[in-house]
Amino acid sequence: MKKGILFIIFIVLLLIGVNVQETSSETEYQIIPDEAIRLRILANSDSEQDQYIKRLVRDQVNEFLTEKVQDIDKIDKARNVINQNVPEIRKIVAETLRDAGDDHTFSVAYRSDVTFPMKVYDHYVYPAGEYEAILVSIGEGKGSNWWCVLFPPLCFLDFSNGSTIAQTDEESVETFDNTIEDEREQQTEEDEEDDVEVKFFLFEWLGLS
Repeated sequence: MKKGILFIIFIVLLLIGVNVQETSSETEYQIIPDEAIRLRILANSDSEQDQYIKRLVRDQVNEFLTEKVQDIDKIDKARNVINQNVPEIRKIVAETLRDAGDDHTFSVAYRSDVTFPMKVYDHYVYPAGEYEAILVSIGEGKGSNWWCVLFPPLCFLDFSNGSTIAQTDEESVETFDNTIEDEREQQTEEDEEDDVEVKFFLFEWLGLS
């Protein structure tokens, strides 16, 4: 009788665990919501000095904008706040470059069609496309970029540290997709094996095998 009750409790807990795991997987996948505003900063080049300048600009602009939007929960309000502060962002970039002794020109634009390459970050693929963003371009803007999600505030995640996949490199994309699929299948098989072992142990312990 006691073992029967324990078995019922085990089944209930197992069902709850499966449900929680499925819910958490769905939630975890959507790091960048559909309605989001990004911040992208393009360096003049990939030289050590130009990348250093990019990071200086990043720190100043990111700190300023994050403080402006951190308590906002509606994207329309975030758009208004960012639009109103574009002149201030230009001023911040100009002062940062001047203080660093950098004489490159720059541009600051808030657009809905800023181009982003495909990005792989933390096992997730973010498709290439045109996204709403503040774009800061220093000099020729041909160096490696830094970007984050400004709204909702996700700039603590540096998506630039992921791997970029060129849109034209279809073979690389296909290879990556296959690798991800293989990893998922392997993980599924391992999870299933672990589940079978746990169930076998419990059934044996309960004297039901």
